[in-house]
Amino acid sequence: MIVYILQGMIWTVFITLSSFAIGAVIGVAVAGARTAPLLIVRGIGRAWVEIIRSVPPLVWLFVVFFGLAEVGLRLTPLQAAIFTFGIIASVYLGEIYRGGLATLDRGQIEASRALGLGSFDLLTKIIAPQIFRTVSPSMVTYGMGLMKDSALASTIGVVEMTFRANQQAQSTGQGLAAFAIVGAAYLLLSIPLGAWARRADTKSRLKYVVN
Repeated sequence: MIVYILQGMIWTVFITLSSFAIGAVIGVAVAGARTAPLLIVRGIGRAWVEIIRSVPPLVWLFVVFFGLAEVGLRLTPLQAAIFTFGIIASVYLGEIYRGGLATLDRGQIEASRALGLGSFDLLTKIIAPQIFRTVSPSMVTYGMGLMKDSALASTIGVVEMTFRANQQAQSTGQGLAAFAIVGAAYLLLSIPLGAWARRADTKSRLKYVVN
């Protein structure tokens, strides 16, 4: 039973990493829209964030998997899960980025521009490194939550750990043991991430105290 259930861990990790990567990229656009100088762009960004956050992830998963199929766009369960969680992640990560932007010293940006630094160099050499250092603990914490949400993919047939545990529970009647294994697996995956996030947060706080 243990080996069978843990074989689904690869899909749990794959869904988490793929969705997080999609969200991390699209989240830049979300943060850009939320902080745009044009009111209409900020309004669209805010509306998008509120719409995505206001609907439970499970409902969005069903909308993507079953709803898109009705209009001819059929996704596999794995594709639907990654797409859905990626879009949801983009909203939350975009808000995390926006919080990081708020901590930037605007004087640095103005000084960089005065020295003739281009927009690309400004973003990659000044803004992005500082934001990443500030928001990385929050990103890891969100990633842990995303990993737990990936269990919802079992409801549309993705054969990850929860799906396999449910199969074992129904076939053997040992539901407690099956889901205890899943819980232990999530715990083992989460502990190192949580420790890293706390360490990164502590370092970030100490840096600001020293500065």
